[in-house]
Amino acid sequence: MLLEIEGLTAGYGDAVILEDLSVSIDEGKGLAVLGRNGVGKTTLIRAIMGHTRQFAGRMKWKGEDFSSVPAPDRVALGIGWVPQERDIFRSLTVEENLLVAQRPGRFNLDSAYELFPRLKERRRNLGDRLSGGEQQMLAIGRALMTNPVLVLFDEPFEGLAPVIVEQLEHAIKKLRSEFGFAFIIVEQHAQDALALSDHAIVLDRGKIVHSGTASELLADFDKTKSLIAV
Repeated sequence: MLLEIEGLTAGYGDAVILEDLSVSIDEGKGLAVLGRNGVGKTTLIRAIMGHTRQFAGRMKWKGEDFSSVPAPDRVALGIGWVPQERDIFRSLTVEENLLVAQRPGRFNLDSAYELFPRLKERRRNLGDRLSGGEQQMLAIGRALMTNPVLVLFDEPFEGLAPVIVEQLEHAIKKLRSEFGFAFIIVEQHAQDALALSDHAIVLDRGKIVHSGTASELLADFDKTKSLIAV
């Protein structure tokens, strides 16, 4: 198993956001994390990256507990993160944003430009001169330049036009087929997330209230909507 989370209780300061949460994902697989706003979806992503306080439980990476690994070192394990805020370097060019994150591996600058041709066209533009869609492409490309095994997407389609969402979905599918990346996607657009994923969990008040295959949740989407609206 690539990532195993067992009985995770985590939050910020003294506040508990996630309680006794257990979930796992294997190499090359996709997991959708669904639920209303404020139920702990982003906190789960941040906990994996080491940006929360862990009160209890274990997180294992390829069988080894990495709960105590400092946040900056988790990228070296093979975990890439595309934060909701994107956090691109606005004073650097597109190409500089990509190169600053580069780690050895199959995915490189040419791969980024092949995945997102628009970034190649805009490679000399500063980060603050990009549209929202271009910034999201850059945020994804930068995460991939670390050559991760697992990519964490936090609301990657938020606020983007349908045509851009379609391009990003195509890119994620291509990453799975050509590079074998696993991913966890937090997304309000449940149908989009489920269409990309193998498995899904629904969170409410920091706990998993439903777990199943993505295809099952898509097939009975009325039930899925009711679960998300809990």
